Amino acid sequence: MAIDRRKFIKNAALGSAAALGAPYAFTRTIGQAWGQQRWVSNGAPIKVGVLFSLTGDLAVPEEDSTLVLQYAFDEINANGGIAGLPVEPVIVDARSDFNVYTERTRELILRERVVALFACYTSASRKAILPTVMAQNHLLYYPTCYEGAECTQNTICTGPLANQHSKDLIPFMVQQFGPRVFFVGSDYVWPKESNKNAKVWLEAAGGELLGEEYVPLGSSEFGPVLNKIRDAQPDFIFSTVVGASDIAFHRQFRQSGFSAEAMPIASLTTGEIETRAMGNEFGAGHFLSAPYFQGLDNPTNQRFVEGFLSSPYGKNGVTHYNMEETYLSAYVFKYGLEAAAAAIGLEEVTPRAIRDHSAGIRVEDDISPEGLIWIDENNFNTWLKPKIGQCQGDGTFTIVQASEEHVAPDPYSIYPELGVCTTNGLVAPDGRVRTNVI
Repeated sequence: MAIDRRKFIKNAALGSAAALGAPYAFTRTIGQAWGQQRWVSNGAPIKVGVLFSLTGDLAVPEEDSTLVLQYAFDEINANGGIAGLPVEPVIVDARSDFNVYTERTRELILRERVVALFACYTSASRKAILPTVMAQNHLLYYPTCYEGAECTQNTICTGPLANQHSKDLIPFMVQQFGPRVFFVGSDYVWPKESNKNAKVWLEAAGGELLGEEYVPLGSSEFGPVLNKIRDAQPDFIFSTVVGASDIAFHRQFRQSGFSAEAMPIASLTTGEIETRAMGNEFGAGHFLSAPYFQGLDNPTNQRFVEGFLSSPYGKNGVTHYNMEETYLSAYVFKYGLEAAAAAIGLEEVTPRAIRDHSAGIRVEDDISPEGLIWIDENNFNTWLKPKIGQCQGDGTFTIVQASEEHVAPDPYSIYPELGVCTTNGLVAPDGRVRTNVI
């Protein structure tokens, strides 16, 4: 029996929302997408794809990305939309399954004709969909931290690179707690590549790596790892464990008799939403490096926190770095599309044109909860101010260190011999240019 793909994607999204009981605003396919020539048309909504996991092991951080994008697009639409047109998100549950990310990316681009895709929390899922994004010369907004060592011409990233978080976090922990460290991560590309960066910062800080262990993505069994940590007796743990595994790791750490006072965990992923999910007592005393914390004291963040948490989308009760970076990506998209429309005309806008006109785009203090950020003109990552926070007993974070200046994103900070990422590709020291390096 033939499958109606239009009904399939719509029903998949609706089924996921019904299961969660959340206020997701789903859209239907408008007309026949095949053969459609324009990505944006006067008088029609601007369709964007929203592809995060609402179920499965990655739902804890990713559900809020879906929720905050709906909040952001509602906010944008209430203020006149983009170039006078409303934004219409097409929302799909990736179900924490890399195959689903890939399949739905094709459908969103080829069937739904979304002009941009907001997707993924893990580098594994990002790398799974990038071949499709690049083959279609499309546009991906990747709104969270990642490891770098990548230079594509179809991605805009609004989260920090390794040189914007672990480069500060590692020496801070060495100075505060001692040089002996144990690395624990989920078993995929982001933790392993992040740890390559962390080893460079650790050596520069005079630290000593006692052990390095990885657990399968989604695993909840940390007994063997904790036994190795007990034997090694590090001064602190550096964690790149993600999703449901992160929650299990922190709980088992405390249940096994370890304490944050004697051996804190320094993380790149454990924010307010993970702490809420695990229980505040399991997060208290540990550290996170991120550009955003819910407790940032500025009028824009106060307005954002109050507005989001009181909205239909604030059901999870906190704001956190991953969702704030996702919120920023909606405004980077808005300003990039408006710049492209002003330069070439609204109906000539393509996904690649939005990317090309996003170089140097700024999200100012009055919109950005973390304060001014901007998109690098060459590598299309984000200039931001790194911060380190310590989790308190109520699940909030106290900022213990913050950069006074914006830090430039450097995707090849520990690989200078590979070249420099530019708008046209990775330029090697000998002048050769490679495009779409992943």
